[in-house]
Formats: sequence, C-alpha cells, structure tokens
Amino acid sequence: MYNRHKRAYTSIIPPNHQKIKKIWRITGIISVLTLLEYLCAFVMARGVLLYSIFILLTLYKAFYIIGTFMHLREEKKILIYATMLPCLLLLFLFLVLWLEAKAIMA
Repeated sequence: MYNRHKRAYTSIIPPNHQKIKKIWRITGIISVLTLLEYLCAFVMARGVLLYSIFILLTLYKAFYIIGTFMHLREEKKILIYATMLPCLLLLFLFLVLWLEAKAIMA
C-alpha cells in the first residue's frame, strides 16, 4: 500500500576544496580587473586611451566569465566566438553610429 509519510533522508556532502579554491581564484581575477578599471577611471584623463582600456578589460572579463561560468572553456573555441561575436558586432555598430553622428553634427 502507498505510504504518504515517507521520510526524506539527506546526507551531508563534505565540501570540495578544489572547487571552492577555483571559485575564489575566479572572483579574485575579476575583482582585480574591476579594481584596475576603477583606478584608471580616477587616475587617467578622459580620452581614447581610457575608453580603449575600459573596452578591452570589459571584453576580457566577458570572455573569462563566459568561458568559466558557462563552462565553454572546455568546449570548442567556435562556441565561445559564436557567443561573443554578436556582442562585438554590437559594440562595432555603436562605434560606427557614434562616429557618424559626430560627423553629421560637425
């Protein structure tokens, strides 16, 4: 006969120290890159160099996050590129639109 009051047993799994160390390492790398962006924002003068640094560091962090947290690092490289290519094309589109608007306003 069907027992409606089954007990659910849980087991405690010991922590996987290797995975925890990997998560802290990833967090540290992303934090250092973010801190570098933050410092550049206050130390450097506004201009093309500063914006280029922002864009490059942001793209690097995006590639790193996609590769790590979406587990694409173990996959084929084309899958990472297929994920990032639309973002890069949008960035290029914004750049071209900005340059075109600047030329029209001049």
